[in-house]
Amino acid sequence: MDGMADKDREYLSVKIASLLPYLRRYARALTGSQTTGDTYAAATLEALLEDRSVFDMGLDHKVALFRAFNQIWVSSGSPIATEESGIHARAQRHLAKLTSNTREALLLHTVEEFTVAEIAQIMQVDESEVNELIRIARREMEDSVKGRILIIEDEAIIAMDLQDIVADMGHAITGVARTERNAIDLAGKEKPDMILSDIQLADGSSGIDAVNAILKSAGDVPVIFITAFPERLLTGERPEPAFVITKPYSEDQVRSAVSQAMFFSSTETLEL
Repeated sequence: MDGMADKDREYLSVKIASLLPYLRRYARALTGSQTTGDTYAAATLEALLEDRSVFDMGLDHKVALFRAFNQIWVSSGSPIATEESGIHARAQRHLAKLTSNTREALLLHTVEEFTVAEIAQIMQVDESEVNELIRIARREMEDSVKGRILIIEDEAIIAMDLQDIVADMGHAITGVARTERNAIDLAGKEKPDMILSDIQLADGSSGIDAVNAILKSAGDVPVIFITAFPERLLTGERPEPAFVITKPYSEDQVRSAVSQAMFFSSTETLEL
């Protein structure tokens, strides 16, 4: 017996279930594949069925869950997938050139919004090393690829903010669309290298529908979705985007996701 009462086990199971969409988001972004990411998330859950001692260390539950994942990830050698093709294969070649552990630290900090201290607990390294990993990651990711970005966003202030962020990173902006029809028209005039899209648009149309329509003709184009409810996209019941930014977002989140999505993302459609 591990000393954990049935009531405690039930509470912990419910807590882990509530955090699973965020672990899957991280695993998906880290591996560049929904299938591979879910494999690592599932392996983490299986490991926790055998040993939940990580939750007895006084850590925040989310920190403990991600620490358990990191142990699985590191023990497998943080492998680079070899079965991918197209945009995924190109992404994996870029990934192989990056400094070890940098993407993990950057994703944990900017997308999952862990503090440096929490990342140190997850990765089991010193805080000074975490800061250095994040610094290296930002430089390597932002220098890797520059391109043309289509922004699909109906709120003018947010659209202007996103424009400023991606332009400051050195990317060109092909246009800003407020509706599904507008987005499709802009993509038809100039094919973007990446799409940054809201979910709900001005006329009640869907950013997801706009992206799906664009991808049918544009092919391999990485996509980042912005939503106030990321868990609604991360259910495991359908194809999902590799990068999901939660509103309200930070500049760091956008910069991190854009840098990585430019060479490491999925263009699978979402049937919602």
